[in-house]
Parts: sequence; C-alpha cells; structure tokens
Amino acid sequence: MAISNLTSKAVLLYDEWIKDADPRLEGWPLMSSPFPTTFIIGTYIYFVTSLGPKLMENKKPFELRQIMAFYNFSVVALSLYMTYEMVRTCWLYYFSKFIELLDTIFFVLRKKNNQVTFLHVFHHSIMPWTWWFGVKFAAGGLGTFHALLNCIVHVVMYTYYGICSLGPAYHKYLWWKKYMTTIQLVQFIMITCHIGQIYIMDDCPYQYPIFMFIIWLYGSMFLVLFLHFWYHAYTKGQRLPKMARNGISKDQ
Repeated sequence: MAISNLTSKAVLLYDEWIKDADPRLEGWPLMSSPFPTTFIIGTYIYFVTSLGPKLMENKKPFELRQIMAFYNFSVVALSLYMTYEMVRTCWLYYFSKFIELLDTIFFVLRKKNNQVTFLHVFHHSIMPWTWWFGVKFAAGGLGTFHALLNCIVHVVMYTYYGICSLGPAYHKYLWWKKYMTTIQLVQFIMITCHIGQIYIMDDCPYQYPIFMFIIWLYGSMFLVLFLHFWYHAYTKGQRLPKMARNGISKDQ
C-alpha cells in the first residue's frame, strides 16, 4: 500500500511538473517525456564502457575512414545550419547531441578504447539529457547563447576531424591542430562569463532562471576539466599522442 501511495504521489508530481512544458513541443520526437532520452544515454554509456569493448575484444578494428569522413563533414554542415538558424533550431541542436554519440561508437569499433575517457563520455552523456529539459520548458532566449557558440566551435572541430579522417595525405593541412584546445577553452570562458550576468541582474526575465544556473555550472565545470587537461597535456608535458576528442585532437 505504501509503495502504491508513493507511486501515485510521484505520478501527480510528474503531471504537475510536465504541464508547464512548452506547448510548441507537443508531438515532437523524443519530447513526450525525459525517459526516451535517459534510455538512449544509458544504452550509450553501457555500450561504450562495457558491451562494445567486449564485443570487439577478439575482433579486428573496423576500417571506418569513409564513414567517418562523411559523418564529420555532415556534422560541420549541420552545425553551420544551426548557427544560421539558431532561433528556430533548439530541438535540432538537442537532437544533434545524439548524432554526436557516434564519436564514441567509432572509437569502440576501431578499438581506440584509450580515447573513451571520463571527460569524453561525461560530456556526450550530459548534453542531450540536460538539453531535453531546456528545450521542453524554455526553448530560446538567453539560454541559447552557449548552443550558438558550441555550433561555431563544432564547425571548426569537425572540419579538423573530417580532414584528419581523409588520411595521412591530408594531415599537412592540419597545422592548426595545436589551437583546438585553446578554442574549446575560450568557448567555456565565454559561456561562463555570459551566463554569469544572472548574478548581477535585479530581475531575470527568463521564464526558468534555474536553467541559467545549470548552464553556468556546466560551463564552469567543463572549464575546470579542460584547464586540468591543458595543464597536464602542455604545462607538464604529459600530452599523449592520441588524446580523446573533447579533450583535444585525435588520431583518425
């Protein structure tokens, strides 16, 4: 009986909470509840940290250069489109985070398990999950600046990865590899500073200020993680030849 009462209360709380969702998202794929997103992310984490490596343990690495080249340049095109149409593409930005889960899938299939780092998996897991709530309840407005900036950074990043995936003959064009981490660091500094204005506002007009604090926390957290990477990779000279994507460049 106690369990039944708790379940009923949980359902009532959920119904009360979800009624404040943006009605424009009614009927959109994956937006009915947070559970499909949570399931996809859970499946992703299980595959890249457990099932995938086990399946690949006694198999030869897949040769995925052509697929990866197509994938990387497709993400460049998608990021350019979202940069141009950001006001109308909050949901598309959210959905693009599922596409980017393929980054890690490719690592696993190519047996590059050393690139499946905590920073990489955490970044890819938390983005679609947090963005579901942002799109569902507060699409647009002040909270989209970091998405716009991230799209611009992804144009640069996936152009690099796309050229890299074309093969060694094209690596001579990647002289700007050393600037990749710097670009990512500048991104998180700008996100943290921009959203930090919430602390000096007398009255925040954004409909759900809680999302502003979440974005600030997210930007600050990744700024610290990337600075930690920068310190060990460059200041202490411990940079590995094959560092994980979303930590710096990678060997494709």
